[in-house]
Amino acid sequence: MFDNEATVYQLDIYIGESNRWQGKPLYLALLELARQQGLAGGTVMRAIAGFGRNSRIRSSSLLELSTDLPILVTFIDEAAKIEAFLPEVKTMISDGLVTVHRVEILHHVPQPRP
Repeated sequence: MFDNEATVYQLDIYIGESNRWQGKPLYLALLELARQQGLAGGTVMRAIAGFGRNSRIRSSSLLELSTDLPILVTFIDEAAKIEAFLPEVKTMISDGLVTVHRVEILHHVPQPRP
């Protein structure tokens, strides 16, 4: 149907803003590790609201500011790189959800490296 450029995998890691790894925010530790392992890139997104396993709603509303908003850390790369990254991710995640799914890249224009 589409004339896609490539098929790769997306790794999504759902954690809380307060999650830590060796004294630093877990989302930052995950980004640093992914960069060290040569993944193509990563993104951290902070949610405005959400709930997880405990069903407690966390929100950024002005009436009740949460100090533990939901965070999504996502990476897209080749299957082999995602697979190599996963064992370390699993050791770092003590409270969260990790998913992976196949995605098709329809258009990608990388910036030239300096």
